[in-house]
Amino acid sequence: MNIYTNTNSAFPSQVVPDAVKASEEYGLQVSRAIEQEWFDQGRTTGNRYLTNWNNFHQLRLYARGEQSVQKYKDELATNGDLSYLNIDWKPVPIISKFVDIVVNGMSQKTYDIKAYAQDPESLKARTSYAQAILRDMYSQDLLNKANQVTGKDFAASPLPQDELPETKEELDLHMQLSYKQSIEIAEEEAINNVLAANKWDLTRRRLNYDLTVLGIGCVKTNFNTSEGITTEYVDPAYLVYSYTEDPNFEDIYYVGEVKAVTIPELKKQFPDLSEEELYKIQQMPGNRQYITGWGNYDENTVQVLYFEYKTYMNQVFKIKYGENGLEKAIEKTDEFNPPPNDNFERVSRSIEVLYTGAKILGTNTMLEWKLSENMSRPFADTTKVEMNYVICAPRIYKGRIDSTVNKITGFADIIQLTHLKLQQVLSRMVPDGVFVDVDGLAEVDLGNGTNYNPAEALNMYFQTGSIIGRSLTQDGGMNAGKVPIQELNGSSGQAKIASLIQTYQYYLQMIRDVTGLNEARDGSMVDKDTLVGLQKMAANASNTATKHILQASLYLTLRVCENIALRIADCLDYPLTAKSLEQSITTYNVNTLREIKDLNLYDFGIYLELEPDEEEKAMLEQNIQVSLQSGTIDLDDAIDIRQVKNLKLANQLLKLRKSKKQKAAQAAQMANIQAQAQANQQTAEKAALFEVQKQQAITQETINIERAKSQFEMQKLQTEMQLKLQLAEQQFQYNMQLEQLKSQTQSQNLQLAEDRKDERTRIQATQQSELVQQRKTNALPQSFESAQFTGLQDLGL
Repeated sequence: MNIYTNTNSAFPSQVVPDAVKASEEYGLQVSRAIEQEWFDQGRTTGNRYLTNWNNFHQLRLYARGEQSVQKYKDELATNGDLSYLNIDWKPVPIISKFVDIVVNGMSQKTYDIKAYAQDPESLKARTSYAQAILRDMYSQDLLNKANQVTGKDFAASPLPQDELPETKEELDLHMQLSYKQSIEIAEEEAINNVLAANKWDLTRRRLNYDLTVLGIGCVKTNFNTSEGITTEYVDPAYLVYSYTEDPNFEDIYYVGEVKAVTIPELKKQFPDLSEEELYKIQQMPGNRQYITGWGNYDENTVQVLYFEYKTYMNQVFKIKYGENGLEKAIEKTDEFNPPPNDNFERVSRSIEVLYTGAKILGTNTMLEWKLSENMSRPFADTTKVEMNYVICAPRIYKGRIDSTVNKITGFADIIQLTHLKLQQVLSRMVPDGVFVDVDGLAEVDLGNGTNYNPAEALNMYFQTGSIIGRSLTQDGGMNAGKVPIQELNGSSGQAKIASLIQTYQYYLQMIRDVTGLNEARDGSMVDKDTLVGLQKMAANASNTATKHILQASLYLTLRVCENIALRIADCLDYPLTAKSLEQSITTYNVNTLREIKDLNLYDFGIYLELEPDEEEKAMLEQNIQVSLQSGTIDLDDAIDIRQVKNLKLANQLLKLRKSKKQKAAQAAQMANIQAQAQANQQTAEKAALFEVQKQQAITQETINIERAKSQFEMQKLQTEMQLKLQLAEQQFQYNMQLEQLKSQTQSQNLQLAEDRKDERTRIQATQQSELVQQRKTNALPQSFESAQFTGLQDLGL
């Protein structure tokens, strides 16, 4: 079959029928074109694949502190001779420290995978839910009255009346934090389960390491009926792809990887291979030039190029019109091109498709070439297709990839040379010695008949630090060796060591300046006078310098989650994988099984909700503590706010809770005021009532007292009356008796008076008679005092 190729390109023409694209000859030509771009030897340089592999290999060695020391030996050798050097050539692993800081810092960054259902049915349900809450918000008073009158609940939303939002801002916050459709929960659990089954955390650490060291990371998502959805780490050193300048590799049209596969594994992957074909492959495993420099190569493996090729396909339909006005669509090949007809018409569209292939490198043996099954297509545009490989190189320019480690390898080389030079200087340094003037010692006489010998002089000097000398010789001349022992100071190496250490520190600081990993980030000793705020600002600036690596890691995670979300629909089409998926989700949420069956009818937007970094957490926690101390939020509110990972939503929730708490406090205060006023009113009323009751009681008591007084007076009067009556009666009796006595006395007195009067009359008459008798007789005067007149005395006469 003659397949035309593009102008100045080894790739075959894409403007060919679909049947030609599906042929094995077409796939072989595509694989040859990829092999030519990546594996053919250039005139001046090596092939692109080995150049790429060697570059990544060197960067990984530097990152591990295992780079080749031959360049350092060439630098220090004299005409290639190293026999006079006794140096430890092991590299200083200075770069590995900075790599671990970046990688481990990113691996600790946590996030939550969120699914947002954006199909029309889900949007309708979300809108209806929000409208129901709005209806209940604006008619809450009427609903309460209706409930009180009828006893029935007429609320449109499932929220209780006391949990209804009060403002639209609160409603928006409720929709973002609390509202979650069951299908979204099912999707999130399915994605998390697939990631957990594929040990995504370990894969993500390897991706973070590659992004830091190599500047590129790649991961592959796949689906098969035996394992379901899989995520596989792809080593960028074995990666091939079309030319691109996009950091996210969105515009590539082919991508693949080289794998060393054993014959049994090859038979397992491609069971249709015959024994003759396997024997042929074993005899001719591939071009050995493609594995040059790979280190320990397993001779029992075969180098296989797995690749994907993006092209387009024409979907052609024959629309047939029936007699009753009905239309019937019949799928045709792209070669279907009938003449115009009134009974039917030709309808077509072009869609992107993926072809997957596998080829033994260095041979014309094609293991596979077919239209990909279960291609991932976005719901928003089903004409597009997503490749299974997700690649990101945040610092790519004109096809050249830069990385953090690549920027500092030169400085690491100078640091290593400085370290070796420092060893060389240390090895050549000698200890301080002493100079002994033997002639000067000969002039010294110890006085005991012996001379001063060098051994005794050194013993005395080292033990006591004293020296015996003579200023004059025995002949009387000046002694030039009067100080026979002098110390020798070898200080020439100190300046060199200080200079080398300064050079070491300078290039270490250069690494910090280039990478942005300052002392606040790498944990080095900072100045004791540096303020804590300045240290945090420095650490924050360092995090900003490596933020592009974190963003690339999160992009790979997000794209993998999107591909998994698209692949879940494929799982549900096969009973075995669908059952496995349902069983795995059962451990999390049984209720979502009802929604899983209809999962392929929904369209999801996947996003990552990142946990705030330490600086953002500290600011949020400070706001929470201030609010707690001021009493504007409760401990329960603080717990709810800390669980929100979105800092913006957390601050909005904090403001909302503070506003509600303030309103509640104001309402409570007003209620307290009203209660106090009501209590005061009740107290006043009670006081007035008590006063009235008191006055009534006093009045009643007064009345009772007056009544008692009146009764007492009446009783007194009655008693007095009775007493008076009795007294009057007694007085009357007494009066009667007195009157009787008086009457008797008067009668007696009268009787007596009458009697006396009669007696006096009788005596007077007697006396008169006597007087008359005397005058008549002229008798002597008689004394009437005589006894015969004593009776008159008794009568008072």
